[in-house]
Amino acid sequence: MAASGGGNGVVVVFDFDKTIIDCDSDNWVVDALGATARFDDLLRRLPWNSAIVSLSPPPPLDAMMGELHEEGRTVEEVAASLRAAPLSPRVAAAVETAHALGCELRVLSDANAFFIDAVLDHHGLASYFSAVDTNPATVDADGRLRILPYHDFPGHGCPLATCPPNMCKGKVMERIIDEISCGGGGGGAPAARRRVVYLGDGRGDYCPSLKLTMMDYVMPRKGYPVWDLIAGDRAAVRADVREWADFEDLEAVLLGIVAECLTSEHDDADDGGEAVVVSPAAPPPAECRALPVTLASGQEAILPKAVHVPN
Repeated sequence: MAASGGGNGVVVVFDFDKTIIDCDSDNWVVDALGATARFDDLLRRLPWNSAIVSLSPPPPLDAMMGELHEEGRTVEEVAASLRAAPLSPRVAAAVETAHALGCELRVLSDANAFFIDAVLDHHGLASYFSAVDTNPATVDADGRLRILPYHDFPGHGCPLATCPPNMCKGKVMERIIDEISCGGGGGGAPAARRRVVYLGDGRGDYCPSLKLTMMDYVMPRKGYPVWDLIAGDRAAVRADVREWADFEDLEAVLLGIVAECLTSEHDDADDGGEAVVVSPAAPPPAECRALPVTLASGQEAILPKAVHVPN
């Protein structure tokens, strides 16, 4: 992973499944390798995370990944299936533009390192992210993919029922906030740290949303579980909530937030440090909306809705 984009005071933290890619990566791989029925059977006998993530002790052979290996499916076949996962050009454009404007980009996901790396590398996006927090994954001496929990079992201690036992994203978000605070891990006051923009869709994205403050933004995907949870108790979330429905929305809303932050910082400097209140409904400045987008290939982006990317 690369260093941050240059430092404009904004840290953008992306979920992965149904946020960077428009599918659940676990299901995508299982379906692509023809193991859907067996995986459904596993889910009837094991909790969701046990079916994908190893428990310790004892590990259930990483359940589905172990079964695929036993029948001769290779790690390269897993990677090839991920290269076909749907990733919208709008997401690629949003990542590249936010980075070019000086944002630090991170991933916080309950997927796993192998799946995320395979997708980001394939689309030329890995270098834009400074860190990925997710379930670790390795390939063992037999060539089998091993996926482990982010937090050791029996659990992370978070009382929220929305956090799966293998990963509390809220605890990770607290660590990220500490890292970007004054002194880099010194636990500075919120005003002394960089702003966070958090994008997500699932139940597990609710806990990290609760860790954000009024200086931050949360971007829940409308119609998905995290949106329902936030809408059900809006007062519990202190951050500025900006919804998005599709990937055109994701790009426009994210770059609009970045433009607001840049404008606010500029105005703060001009006003000798006074806080500037920006309306939550304010559209991005015209210069940001007109910002040209160039993909890593050097070609001007053509930005349709989400598509399935060929291998």
